[in-house]
Amino acid sequence: MIESTALPNTPTLAPVDLKLLAVLQDGLPLVARPYQRIGARIGLSEDEVMQRLQMLQLTGVVKRMGLIVRHHELGYGANAMVVWDVPDDQAGEIGRRLATFTCVTLCYRRARSLPHWRYNLYCMIHGRDRGTVNGHIETINRVVGLRAYAHTALFSGRRFKQCGARYLRTEAGGTTS
Repeated sequence: MIESTALPNTPTLAPVDLKLLAVLQDGLPLVARPYQRIGARIGLSEDEVMQRLQMLQLTGVVKRMGLIVRHHELGYGANAMVVWDVPDDQAGEIGRRLATFTCVTLCYRRARSLPHWRYNLYCMIHGRDRGTVNGHIETINRVVGLRAYAHTALFSGRRFKQCGARYLRTEAGGTTS
């Protein structure tokens, strides 16, 4: 049995939408026309796939589409979540500046959790090794003017499996196709 993990108020999904979601869980094919390829797998045209996907987004079944980059496979052996304690009224502008660096793949603001955690600005920095990442951090601190603010680099100790969104679940022994 196939079941959607969508919001309770979402309309019942048509079998073709369940097929589309099952295929999307595997990720978009790396071809010039991924929606055409997906459509060929489930019996839809490229336009029909895009229309159904738009409907799934409008109804909240699909929240967003994003990209997962497996940095290690691309030769980037070190990464660190770098956190800064910056003035709240400057966090947005500083974050925008951090996001312009090619070594930064993720940048966001979070509420502090005082007194235990004072940091409010986060960014993920990737490099071939720790020395490279530390060099990027030093460059960012100098260029953006962050040396006066407390920060720390939290290097990853191990890799976890990255996977895209899961829209469907199966009961024991079930299948999604």
